[in-house]
Amino acid sequence: MKEIAIDSITYIAENLILIYGLILAGFSIFLSIVGLTEIRKYLKGSRLDDPQALLSSPLIPKISLVVPMYNEGQTIIDSVRSLLSLQYNNYEVIVVNDGSTDESLRKMIEYFQLVPTHLESNYELSTKKVRCLYKSRQKVFGRLTVIDKTNGGKADALNAGLNHAEGKLVATMDADSIIAPNALLKMVKPFLQDSKRVIATGSMIRIANSCTIEDGSLVKIQLPKGWLARFQALEYIRVFLLSRLGWSRLNGLLIISGAFGLFDREIVVKAGGYYTNTVGEDMELTIRMRRYMHENNLPYKVIYIPDPLCWTEAPGNIAQLSRQRNRWARGTAETLIKHRGLLLNPKYKLMGWLSYPYWLCFEFLAPFVESIGLAYFLTLAIVGQLDWTNFLFFLIIIYFFSVLLSLIALVAEEYSYHKYQHTSDMAKLILTALLEPIFYHPIILVNSLKGNLDLLVGKKSWGDMQRRGFTKQQEKLPKKVA
Repeated sequence: MKEIAIDSITYIAENLILIYGLILAGFSIFLSIVGLTEIRKYLKGSRLDDPQALLSSPLIPKISLVVPMYNEGQTIIDSVRSLLSLQYNNYEVIVVNDGSTDESLRKMIEYFQLVPTHLESNYELSTKKVRCLYKSRQKVFGRLTVIDKTNGGKADALNAGLNHAEGKLVATMDADSIIAPNALLKMVKPFLQDSKRVIATGSMIRIANSCTIEDGSLVKIQLPKGWLARFQALEYIRVFLLSRLGWSRLNGLLIISGAFGLFDREIVVKAGGYYTNTVGEDMELTIRMRRYMHENNLPYKVIYIPDPLCWTEAPGNIAQLSRQRNRWARGTAETLIKHRGLLLNPKYKLMGWLSYPYWLCFEFLAPFVESIGLAYFLTLAIVGQLDWTNFLFFLIIIYFFSVLLSLIALVAEEYSYHKYQHTSDMAKLILTALLEPIFYHPIILVNSLKGNLDLLVGKKSWGDMQRRGFTKQQEKLPKKVA
């Protein structure tokens, strides 16, 4: 009787794990196919673009580019200089100093010759106290506004920027991100061309480690030299180039990356702005904006484009990567819990029936399912009940499927933008794909589990994410403009 019970439990457990894996694999392949189709469509449309016509159009909407800054003294001057020279005629740059404790603000004041000023603001969103607003005495920096405020976190800083934004559209980015000179032109197109109201657009994010950055601009693209950064480069290609593009085509995308995104300011404000009580403010805002549109019966789209318009510095060591992935896991869990009313709710259509269940089952629950599966097979091995043939076959299938998804993403990368052009780069990325499930994935799994555990015990902090900077001479302050 005992043996029958054990056999029954084993049979049920193994089949549940198998069904879960098959559903995940099937949907991953489906998203990859949709993503590949969208890349082809986007590239075909891009060949017909006339950027000069868009630049010269009097109807081009004003964009407010909001950059939260906290202890970014190493890179902020070069970053802002780059942002002030983007290929877009009607935009402003708003840097929000969120109570930095280093010399970020002093460097900004000295280099850009900032002076206190008074600017009108609606203060529609509640934020920590704004201490001072600055504008430059130099006309060449006329696009720049600097807000100095009490520390309240990234979301609070973004809300302060939204309060002072004059643009109909608001772009948000991290202070350490590098965006392409034509990034605003590319990101604004869906707002102008789509028949439905576009409330947000996102773009491909790439890893800038080992790239050459001069004066805040990307001048030479290189594959990361370190293995950890290279694993992340591959991961970003797979997730951003296929998965998110597939979700965009379905109009089911639940996140616009905080590294760089463009939003309809009116909808952001009506939805309540950024939620300050989470470390996943980018995903939470995207979902809340979508809920606002559904609840008011307003047709809309959230669009993702495959152009690699933003480059960011990836964690360079395991400690920093662990803190980042811990935070991402907490942010995802917090957001899904906060918006649990979406689950299978017909009021929210595809978002309630497909997007939310997918994120719940295969983003939030995946680390738990994988860990339980590993613990289950380990227990069977200890008690001598493990069928090693079936187990090894199951393990090999999982490994090769993971590699297959990465290889599909690399094919898409070569077909589309081919940013890594050295002859050896593709061989290195293929080797990275072969090693990733063995060496990199376990790190992500452990820290995803730890992030959810930290959420249960009430941890809210971001964790220390010190940046190395993109160049060797970031500490040197550029010469002041006369």
